[in-house]
Amino acid sequence: MTILVVGASGATGRQLVNQLLLQGNKVKVVVRSKEGLPESWYNNENLGMITASILELSDHEMSEYTKDCNAVASCLGHNMTFKGMYGQPRQLVRDTTERLCNAINSNQPQSPIKFVLMNSSGNSNRDLDEPISFAQKCVIGLLRLLLPPHVDNEKAADYLRTQIAQKNKYIEWVAVRPDGLINEEEVTAYEAFPSPIRSAIFDAGTISRINVGHFMSELINNDTLWNTWKGQMPVIYSKS
Repeated sequence: MTILVVGASGATGRQLVNQLLLQGNKVKVVVRSKEGLPESWYNNENLGMITASILELSDHEMSEYTKDCNAVASCLGHNMTFKGMYGQPRQLVRDTTERLCNAINSNQPQSPIKFVLMNSSGNSNRDLDEPISFAQKCVIGLLRLLLPPHVDNEKAADYLRTQIAQKNKYIEWVAVRPDGLINEEEVTAYEAFPSPIRSAIFDAGTISRINVGHFMSELINNDTLWNTWKGQMPVIYSKS
């Protein structure tokens, strides 16, 4: 398979790329800079690098980069700096999701393309009844006011839910919601649920970035797993 990954230079994006390569896929990554990328990527014939700021690509370039892909994965996020959180582009994840989907639709692929979005357990799936406490609603309300990246994540998932939805001819999607991200060296046991089983604010669990990368890679490569979760927003936790 050939997969386009955006947000590949981030901590979780790197793990996803490594997992995809381990499974023998061909991977194209879009990165703003090649500085600091793993040395192993430069010598891997299955990896192609596109140096660009993703939202500065033209519609034609977006179309060309997605044309031969079986899947597209986004691990985009905002840098946790003042400029990264409050500067432009405020809707990096949402706008990139829309433009990638538009590119896929314009290509009219013969088979649906898998779109995997890394999202957040703090974002509710409004297609389901996911009750949260009043206190958590208050905190999330403050996050929407104070942290533009949280709103960006919500809008990106909402775009897939409402605009791509369940019957798009060319795109199938999954929005992966990891709980508290940690770093580990190896893939460990983890589990996925349709909705959070604990409070993302007051009782967060953990999931390693390598486990998130592994789950996203498995979604792309394992059709049985894909059919289990397509059109949904699974929440993943590492097992105790």
